[in-house]
Amino acid sequence: MSDEKFNAENTKAQMRKGILEFCILQSIRREKMYVSDILKKLKDADLIVVEGTIYPLLSRLKNSGLLSYSWEESKSGPPRKYYELTDRGEEMLKLLKKSWQKLNQSIKSLSK
Repeated sequence: MSDEKFNAENTKAQMRKGILEFCILQSIRREKMYVSDILKKLKDADLIVVEGTIYPLLSRLKNSGLLSYSWEESKSGPPRKYYELTDRGEEMLKLLKKSWQKLNQSIKSLSK
């Protein structure tokens, strides 16, 4: 693999990592979601994330007061933990959306 391609892949991976928390909050904004549902939604958006990556992020978001969870009975096994945004999470999502829009405008202006 050439150094140029390696650097591009590394940079793309770092960019995805940098916005993953924002993407998780965005995914959960409308309804409570189980981890596999969050992973599917991210995958459908072409953001491939593995369970080992998402659990620490969900814990960090919960510990920061941005998410809460509740246990719900499952028809196909043990109870499941469903995550949802807190009021603080809603506010953070609004701030992140504004920041993303501003950053996107900046990048577009550099492309002119």
